[in-house]
Amino acid sequence: MSVIFTRSSEALFHELAAVPRPVKFYARYGNPTVDRVARLVAEMAGADGALLTSSGMAAIFTTIFALTGAGDHVVVPSQAYGETLELFEELQRFGLSATYLDEMTPAKLTGALQPNTRVVYVETPTNPLLQLTDLAAVVETCRDHDCLVVVDNTVASCVNSRPLELGVDLVIESGTKSMGGHSDVVAGSVAGRKELLERIWWPQVLLGCVLSPFDAWLLQRGIRTMPLRVARQNHTALVLARALEAEPGVRDVYYPGLASHPGHQIACRQMDGYGGLLSFTVDGDFEATRRVVEALRICTYAASLGDVHTLVMHPAAGWWGRDFTPREAAHVPGNLLRISVGIEAAEDVVADLRGALRAAG
Repeated sequence: MSVIFTRSSEALFHELAAVPRPVKFYARYGNPTVDRVARLVAEMAGADGALLTSSGMAAIFTTIFALTGAGDHVVVPSQAYGETLELFEELQRFGLSATYLDEMTPAKLTGALQPNTRVVYVETPTNPLLQLTDLAAVVETCRDHDCLVVVDNTVASCVNSRPLELGVDLVIESGTKSMGGHSDVVAGSVAGRKELLERIWWPQVLLGCVLSPFDAWLLQRGIRTMPLRVARQNHTALVLARALEAEPGVRDVYYPGLASHPGHQIACRQMDGYGGLLSFTVDGDFEATRRVVEALRICTYAASLGDVHTLVMHPAAGWWGRDFTPREAAHVPGNLLRISVGIEAAEDVVADLRGALRAAG
């Protein structure tokens, strides 16, 4: 837990001060516990190395901050996580421009790329509509352009998807989610090639977006059970998605494990499991959806994912009836519910959702 580390001589102090990513110089520069967990994350992702940050958003911001500057351009999915979209909006105040694509197909991506495009940012599956992007096709499209492909892999997790194996340059995850797994640690990670991580590390030190040793220890604790938890969540989410698809009170179900999902074949090619997150629209309006949430008994109403508990989120509740309208409101309907399944018995989760839908109807 120490912030500082003693040195036997002034010469050794100066030597360590010049070493990239020292783990025993000063805690903002590095720490032995954080370094150990970073190496573990890198191994899981199939990367040269990894940096651990104070949150998933810190991982995104630090990466984009380090790799772009005023006058540069990025391509971003319009269905990305709401706060990710807000971040790119904020960065435009500093001279970064962005093009938002409703689909990251080769044709649309080719049309969006500009001579000053530095980063193509991809989130797959997206949160909360579970849109899939063919990562191999994105990498191939970007091959002849001087731009990097950065992927937010949070929803899939490194258990189900390893984008670096498909040629992606950097992969980001919110460690708060599947890695931590218990909603008791906020963390983020960025993994990839050594030369890119070296470009990101110093801005991370300057910004102070570093993970504490204790939070790194908690992250390691969560990683130990991650394969077991994710496998259970994969199973339960698929069972629940199939049940909801057959439920009269449901309009649409968004889950890549369903054959009806437009990205199902992509998911089959680039994912080992379909993940623990799904969304669906209630056959009713905002108020009907609110009644479904209030009728739940087992599922917890909370804004996160990857927990051992099944979490339900009504995204539109954050802006419904207010003057504030975020960019994500354009594609997230008022009757959409997002479900992050936990490790409860699948039949209990299905019964809770089914009971709530029928009680609210």
